[in-house]
Amino acid sequence: MLPSDPPIGRQIADSLRLWRLLWSAGHRTAAVIIVIRLTKQLIPSATALVIGELVRRVAELDKTEGFRTLLWPLAVFGALLMVGHAAQAIMEPLAYRTQQRIDGAHRAAVSRLVASSRTIEVLERPTTQDLIRQANADPHEYTERTPGQAALAELDRAADLFGFIAIGFVVGQFSWWLVPLLLVPAAVCVRLRYRQRSDFIRLWRAQLPELSKADRWQEMLVSPGAGKDLRIFGFGDWALSRLMGYHMARNEPMLALWKRTIRHQFWMIPLVAVPLAVAIAAVAAGAVHGEVTIATATSVVTASSMLFTMVGAGDSALTRLSGLAGLNAYDTLSDLFGGDAADPRPGARAGGDSSGLMRFDQVRFSYPGAAKAVLDGLDLTIRPGELLAIVGLNGAGKSTLIKLLSGLYEPTGGRIVVDDGRDLSELGVRRWRERISVVFQDFVKYELSVADNIALGRPGVALDRSVLEDAARDAGLRPLLDQLPAGWETPLARSRTGGVDLSGGEWQQIVLTRALYALRTGAELLVLDEPTAHLDVRTEFDVFQRLAEQRAKVGVVLISHRLSTVRQADRIVLLHDGRITETGTHDELVALRGQYATMFALQAERFQKGYQHVTAEEELL
Repeated sequence: MLPSDPPIGRQIADSLRLWRLLWSAGHRTAAVIIVIRLTKQLIPSATALVIGELVRRVAELDKTEGFRTLLWPLAVFGALLMVGHAAQAIMEPLAYRTQQRIDGAHRAAVSRLVASSRTIEVLERPTTQDLIRQANADPHEYTERTPGQAALAELDRAADLFGFIAIGFVVGQFSWWLVPLLLVPAAVCVRLRYRQRSDFIRLWRAQLPELSKADRWQEMLVSPGAGKDLRIFGFGDWALSRLMGYHMARNEPMLALWKRTIRHQFWMIPLVAVPLAVAIAAVAAGAVHGEVTIATATSVVTASSMLFTMVGAGDSALTRLSGLAGLNAYDTLSDLFGGDAADPRPGARAGGDSSGLMRFDQVRFSYPGAAKAVLDGLDLTIRPGELLAIVGLNGAGKSTLIKLLSGLYEPTGGRIVVDDGRDLSELGVRRWRERISVVFQDFVKYELSVADNIALGRPGVALDRSVLEDAARDAGLRPLLDQLPAGWETPLARSRTGGVDLSGGEWQQIVLTRALYALRTGAELLVLDEPTAHLDVRTEFDVFQRLAEQRAKVGVVLISHRLSTVRQADRIVLLHDGRITETGTHDELVALRGQYATMFALQAERFQKGYQHVTAEEELL
């Protein structure tokens, strides 16, 4: 065993896994593919035997039977050619179908695994993103292969072994020692080429960070969104040079490995040529001395030559190793997400006896590797039927608090309790999320129709147009809908047929409508992180008036940098140094003359001077 090879047990497990994948694509299809592939590998040895028989009959040709004695071997020879072509023609569509089934099921499994994660903490890690890219097995270049291709390559490896054995039977007609003389060097060639491809895959995996950087620059160069900045600021050539730099940094070690591989190919020539020359010389000598028939000699020489043509360049080894790399990446992802993928008590009822109450009890949270906690001993109660506003300076942890409230992060200390005192982890975040509707500051712009964008707020509920209209009215979306060419069915991307691009404020209204649609279809708590940051002051005021009306039905948690708007809240809390330092109504906090009063006075002064947006560094987000 070569030093860097995986253990024999692991190699056997990998082979069995690939065979199971092949079988999972359909038993009948897999059986047909196996028969065709094995039959195809029998053709070289059968051809050698037929050629030997043809040569014998030519040598013994007499005038009585004439050409008729050659018809049978010629017919068999032609049949073998036709079987080979037919096998190739049938194999291609079946192999494609099998590969697509395996790869489709594998990618669905990757997506299901990642999407089933309760939190986003693991998902945000760069190493996780590299694993997802590798596990997705979506080839972008020569070195990348899919699990479906790897399963077929495993079949090819078994078929090649079957072909070598068949060749060994033909060669064994002359002498037993000729079999190891030829098969051992052939096996060594296969193993060396497998080792070379293994080294290539390991080097390729080590270059994944450089590939990810190159992909980001490539995406930026061709993205319509980045295209505006690229042309305005003229950094296209600079970005292209960065892209080429990453490609060069990645390709140089790959090129060096290829050069070594080419040199090793020349070293393999004696390994092939010497035993082949010995075999041909021995068979020729035997034929000359009458120790072997001309038919046997011809068959053995032909089979010996074909043996080394069956030893390919190692592409099947590359395919197998690269495909296995994707499967191994999936296994690693399973370990990362495995403990995060299932909620406790899966049979519990989603709603339960909910009171709508949520409490943060001495909650602490730190990002991985951070020296300072974002939240440190935070106590906060969220009550039903109340509009609660959360304010604070930049970096105070407001958005982090929202992610904890949503169950996207888990606290590193303390606990979050809901309803009658149950821990959020006990209730299960999936069931909790069915009761909340959240608008994030960094919302995603889905390139779907308006209706589909809104329906994402409650995908498990049958779409109700009247509820859509009510949510659109609450969010002030109706004027925009009237301007769109296809109304609710208009795609929100100019790159789609009949689609349009929206402004930041218009997109914010779409997202608000989605959240209000969720409220009208069962959600109990509305959470808004800077929901009107892209709106003008008048539109923002109208939206907040509508949001304030929602508190009679559900609880509302609001983060906003404009204190003139949050003054309508029933309760305002100030987040500072990871804790709540001030709490009360607007009038109570102004009378307190603390940090909130100072920030409100500063914003009021700036607004009177004509500033509609807060831009000072010390002010709120």
